Amino acid sequence: MKRVKSGCIFQTLIFVQKKEYGLSKEQQLQYNRAELEKYKAELEKNKIRYQITSTEEQNDGSIIICVRKQINDKTDVSEYFN
Repeated sequence: MKRVKSGCIFQTLIFVQKKEYGLSKEQQLQYNRAELEKYKAELEKNKIRYQITSTEEQNDGSIIICVRKQINDKTDVSEYFN
């Protein structure tokens, strides 16, 4: 029998708005920053352990993040977050 000893997921996420909204770059950055904060609050609310390893604001107003997060709460993921 095999069991998962630990598990973690690595993701690259982009927060971007559709061009049809007609937002300026500053407005898009402001909106995307708010979306990023909402995403982090949701992770914390659900008690998901995570670590954002990089954040890049792009010229078009989008934000790209690399995040490492726990996939379930039943395994120890300490080795991934050191």
